[in-house]
Amino acid sequence: MAFEDAVEFMRGASAVRNGLRVVPFAACREAARRGGISAREAEIAALRAGLCPSRYERSVGTVGLEGQARLLESCAAVAGCGGLGGWIIEILVRAGVGKLILADGDTFGENNLNRQLYAAEENLGEPKAEAAARRVKAVNSAVEVKALNFFLNEENCEAALDGADVVLDALDGNGARSVVFRACAKLGVPFVHGAIGGLYGETAVLRAGDVPPWELFGAGDKGEEVERGNPSFTPPFIASAQAAEAVSILTRGEETQRKTLFWFDISRLTVRRLNLK
Repeated sequence: MAFEDAVEFMRGASAVRNGLRVVPFAACREAARRGGISAREAEIAALRAGLCPSRYERSVGTVGLEGQARLLESCAAVAGCGGLGGWIIEILVRAGVGKLILADGDTFGENNLNRQLYAAEENLGEPKAEAAARRVKAVNSAVEVKALNFFLNEENCEAALDGADVVLDALDGNGARSVVFRACAKLGVPFVHGAIGGLYGETAVLRAGDVPPWELFGAGDKGEEVERGNPSFTPPFIASAQAAEAVSILTRGEETQRKTLFWFDISRLTVRRLNLK
C-alpha cells in the first residue's frame, strides 16, 4: 500500500465531527501497518490530506491541521529530564512533536519524588532519560525518541543536539546552561530557557548573538532553589510556559517576544518583563 492508499484507507475510516474529518486512532495505526510506513508518517499524511487523527482533535482548533503536521515533522531536544524536563516532555509528546531528544545523565533520587513527574517509588535509581523515553512511547507511540544517558558538555553537546529544531532548557545550573546555549548558537537553534527556585521562575527564548540573562545579571551557578527548594507546583507552571514557546516556534517560527525575560512570582501570580537588549 502506497502513501496515497494509506490516506484513502484513513479517509474511508473517518467521520465528520464539529467540521473536522476525524480518523480513529486504530485506523491510523492500521494504515501505517498496511502501507509499511511509520505511525508518525501516517499521521502526517492524514493531516496533509485534511484529515485529523483523533488524538489531535482537541489540538487543531489552536494549532490548525498545518501546525499539527509541522509539529509531527519537527524535532525538539530537552536538556534535563527532571523537575522542569519531565513536565516539558509530557506536554510536547501529547502535543505531537514528532521527534524528541532527551538528555540527562542523572538517576532518580528520593528528593525528586516531590516534583519530578517521572520519579516514582518503584523507579528510584533509574536513569531519568530512560524513564522519560519509556513514558513517551506509552503516551504517543508515533513519536520517535532518543534517550541520552549522559550530561551534555563541551565535547558532546553539538553532536547530541544535531537535528533538533528547538532546544528546551531544563538544567539545574547556569554553567551547564552556558554550554548548551553556546552549542545552540553554533547550530543556529533557538534555546528556550527556563529556571525555577522556590516560588519563582523565569523563561526566555535565546538565539545566537543574545546575552543570556544569567550572564547579563551576573548570576552564579545556582540560585533561590538552594535555600528554598522547589515545591511541586513550580516546575509544571514554568514548563508549560517553555513548552508553549516551543510549540509557537515549531508551528509559526516565532516566539512570544524577542530579547525578553519573563520573570514569574507564582505566589502572587504576577509576571514581569525584563529587557535583555
